[in-house]
Amino acid sequence: MVWQPEVEELERRKAFSEEMGGEAGIAEQRRRGKLTVRERIRLIADDNEFNEIGQLAGAATYEGNKLVHVRPSNMVIGTAKIDGRTAVVTAGDFTVRGGSADGSIGNKGGHAQTMAAEWKLPFIRLLDATGGSVRTFEQIGRTYIPTNPVTHGIEKLLCEVPVVGAILGSVAGLPAVDACLAHFNVMVKGISQLFPGGPPVVKAALGIDISKEELGDDRTQVFESGAVDNLADSEEDAFEMIRQFLSYLPSNVWQMPPRGDTGDDPNRRDEELLSLIPREKRRTYNPRRILNAVLDEDSFFEITPHYGRSRIVGLARMHGYPVGVMINNPNRIGGSMDVAAGVKVIRFLQLCDTFHLPMLYLADEPGFMVGPEQQSLGIVRAGAKMICATLRTRMPWMSVIIRQLYGVAGQCHDRPGGMFKRVAWPSAHWGSMHIAGGVSAAYRRVIAESDNPESKQQEIEEKLEALSSPFKTAEAFNIEEIIDPRDTRPFMCEFVELAQEHLKTQLGPSPTPYMP
Repeated sequence: MVWQPEVEELERRKAFSEEMGGEAGIAEQRRRGKLTVRERIRLIADDNEFNEIGQLAGAATYEGNKLVHVRPSNMVIGTAKIDGRTAVVTAGDFTVRGGSADGSIGNKGGHAQTMAAEWKLPFIRLLDATGGSVRTFEQIGRTYIPTNPVTHGIEKLLCEVPVVGAILGSVAGLPAVDACLAHFNVMVKGISQLFPGGPPVVKAALGIDISKEELGDDRTQVFESGAVDNLADSEEDAFEMIRQFLSYLPSNVWQMPPRGDTGDDPNRRDEELLSLIPREKRRTYNPRRILNAVLDEDSFFEITPHYGRSRIVGLARMHGYPVGVMINNPNRIGGSMDVAAGVKVIRFLQLCDTFHLPMLYLADEPGFMVGPEQQSLGIVRAGAKMICATLRTRMPWMSVIIRQLYGVAGQCHDRPGGMFKRVAWPSAHWGSMHIAGGVSAAYRRVIAESDNPESKQQEIEEKLEALSSPFKTAEAFNIEEIIDPRDTRPFMCEFVELAQEHLKTQLGPSPTPYMP
């Protein structure tokens, strides 16, 4: 027992870290409806599978040579098992100085980020912290140039391992930006806010009185700006979303995505698919019923469901293999591509291309959204970005044209080169522009000079509609194949199975850097 006194001292110091910000700080955390940092770690990690790093770091108080107390760092870091796989976790402790920078000890966040990069492990941030504090100026006796060692390297990390951010309180400053330097982020209804500067900063800069909820809760960040992908009902729900998201991805880009056994027959043919698309072109339908009919049962995890809602995107499984899935939503601006949907889709394409997920697109694209509002938001430039993002992808891609495909936006179902497959349902129709609007433009003089302009326009439209059958396009081999809608799942499962060997040739970082 030579070193017994030191072992006892070690345990004593660990006990200080378990106290976090003390009883008052913990009580305030509970009053706000939030879990403590250590409760969060226990929830997100498999049972007792968290190995803490830097637990002894803190601001120590001595009386002579005798240690009286250690105020722990307001950041907890370590490795955790999540569904049996190891990830690096950082968690802010709001009970210690509100999680601000002057309550941190050393560069624990930077150490964790470097570890994720060097060990090639997923990186998870549980954020409940503010950024810099003017109190730091008093502590160090000067101001300083705003640089942060944690920021450097994140641009490379995003190209190599999954990065996730959870907003679990009022998150401001650098941690707010960290929340968006991620492939997926989530906030919790009722307890989470996100902003670069809080209400006091807004008041000082703009003279506006505003609450932290009005400034940065889910209303602005999830539904309006799309800065946060998903909204959870509770912290437990947020952690479950993180688990789901990571379950589709490899631990790093040098690995294949993990296959799971869903027990769903790859040759299943759902009879409902034959009737889901109405014959009347102006009638809508439920796109989620199509997803349920073709994807592995209960495997769809939707990402960013409340923003850019004319396109539904998410991760799923086909015959157990992880895939990226997109489908237009005709119940939202007719399914057309607006600026918000474009931003959302570009991020999603990057995610799937980075982590080697085949893309399955069920296309019903009427074109880019027109009108003065979208014009003022820059729809033309947004469309140009969408085209480039699509062309830059390299993952295997299968498009199933289920209804319409028009204009420049319609081109974004296609990716020349590489492993690409395209089929259509008998309900499909397409063109450079819609016949109704196109006739008014192309035949304006003919219609105007006729004895009955309304009748003449209808006559021309009916003539052109007769040419719009997908079978006429197939005769010219302008569409590779028209399939029975009930065969969609078997076709997709076969494609995804064949894609696995192709994906193995793409392991490693994508040639196109990931941009959050």
